[in-house]
Amino acid sequence: MGDAMENEKITINLGHVDLGRIDLLVQEGFYANRSDFIRTAIRNLLTAQADAVARSIERHTLELGLHDITRAELEAALQAGRMLHVRVVGLARIAADVPADLARQTIGSITVLGALQAPAAVKAALADRIS
Repeated sequence: MGDAMENEKITINLGHVDLGRIDLLVQEGFYANRSDFIRTAIRNLLTAQADAVARSIERHTLELGLHDITRAELEAALQAGRMLHVRVVGLARIAADVPADLARQTIGSITVLGALQAPAAVKAALADRIS
């Protein structure tokens, strides 16, 4: 499946003047292209807000980064009679071999700020538990 942390494509709207200023910086060689400028700007803002993000993650007990949910993990939860409550900032992935009924029996809730990758049947089975 490629890199551990895959990219997610987003679309933004910018005013003509801001776009022109970005294009000027690209033309002058400060950035390789518009996307490079936007990624750099976002990283800089996230770095500037790092303390606030860290406090929020701690306050909401969120996991940062990649969270893989495996069939073995869900089977262990089922055996133990416990429900999982997944809270991730980043990417949550439910393995392709996880049956929808197992996910429904063991995942009480999923909150993902970022992206959730899961088989379509699992997403459908958990639709009322995903936020």
